[in-house]
Amino acid sequence: MSTKIPISIAGNLVADPELSIGESGVAHAKLRVAVNQRIQGTDGTWHDGEPVFHNVSAFRALAENAATSLKKGDPVTVAGELEFRSYDKDGERREARRIVADTIGPDLRFGTAAYQRASHASVSGPDAEVGAGPEMPIPAAATAPAYNITSKSPGVVPPFGGATGSEMRY
Repeated sequence: MSTKIPISIAGNLVADPELSIGESGVAHAKLRVAVNQRIQGTDGTWHDGEPVFHNVSAFRALAENAATSLKKGDPVTVAGELEFRSYDKDGERREARRIVADTIGPDLRFGTAAYQRASHASVSGPDAEVGAGPEMPIPAAATAPAYNITSKSPGVVPPFGGATGSEMRY
């Protein structure tokens, strides 16, 4: 039995995405995202709370694009469904949770990104007509990352003002 709950998170990638192709030929990317809560102390200073680590799964084109575009340390936003699963391992009942992503993107609060439309040659039929027109050609091969994240400054601005410097690390 599984339960799915809509969820949206913003955090940093703990490791590079792991891309694999399943037996059915469907691409699957596994990501691990750390989310830190900012806490204001009684003296008014801000500090990081305990990080919460989320396992994220992406499939098909989203998986391929995430694996090509993102790397360890990148700030990301993820929207999808929180899925709880229970299973038996060595005769013991266990539970696991993961986010099955609908969308993944760079968090533009901390830098800029240049979007590049990816071509997917496997699309055929009526969906093949949907795409860029002559004003926006699709490159023959998407060898460059879909997002190039560039930080505007060496320091990170806290989300709620207050303390400055490198208190938010990623």
